[in-house]
Amino acid sequence: MMVTHEVHDIPTATGVMRTYLYRPDEEGPFPTILFYSEIFQQTEPIARAATIMAGHGFVVLVPEVFHELNPIGTVLAYDDAGKDKGNEDKFAKPLESHDSDTEALVQFARSQPFCTSQVGSMGVCIGGHLAYRAAINPDISAAFCLYATDIHSSTLPSEEGNDSLSKTADIQGELVMVWGKQDPHVSTEGRKRVYEQLESTQRRFTWLEVNAQHAFMRDGESRYDPALAIQMYLQAVAFFHRILR
Repeated sequence: MMVTHEVHDIPTATGVMRTYLYRPDEEGPFPTILFYSEIFQQTEPIARAATIMAGHGFVVLVPEVFHELNPIGTVLAYDDAGKDKGNEDKFAKPLESHDSDTEALVQFARSQPFCTSQVGSMGVCIGGHLAYRAAINPDISAAFCLYATDIHSSTLPSEEGNDSLSKTADIQGELVMVWGKQDPHVSTEGRKRVYEQLESTQRRFTWLEVNAQHAFMRDGESRYDPALAIQMYLQAVAFFHRILR
């Protein structure tokens, strides 16, 4: 499918959130995927990833995950300065604000004539965490989480007992958790902690560990594994078609 692109400024509980919308250039309606980026917000690799998913029959919304902390339209560079600013933002925004962002995105999607009522989430790096976190919202039926950081460590700010790992039992939808075995950001012990929480709470999930480094989906850099990335896109498409359609 060919893809059309739009930009929307969505009101949230913590301010206006610039959101990039990708959808098939055909008559809908289509299910929606909330696509959460890395700390750098919507870079070119993220835009291409969203376009790929939209081309398989989804409306894809890419929010600026740190909209409260940056001017609208901010994209951080893949360099030390961008990484430092992104990490600073990561530890400045509480998870509760991400929750209200997710609610605003769901309401926006369900108000559009080209969207069905079905919504899923997907993300990479912190975006993988936010896709997992979004699934705590009962309106999210499916989440595809790629090398999700900070779930195992519960280091992102939140109210006591409201970290994402502790809230796992509230997830009602189905999950796919994808990890790189050579990812230094989530150790073997960290992955085991997430797995054990999903098992003990009897969530519905698929667990996949691959021989890859962190950010193996990010085209244009040394850690990128194109063959593995294609496999992940195909698995995500099949997963969302099964759950959301």
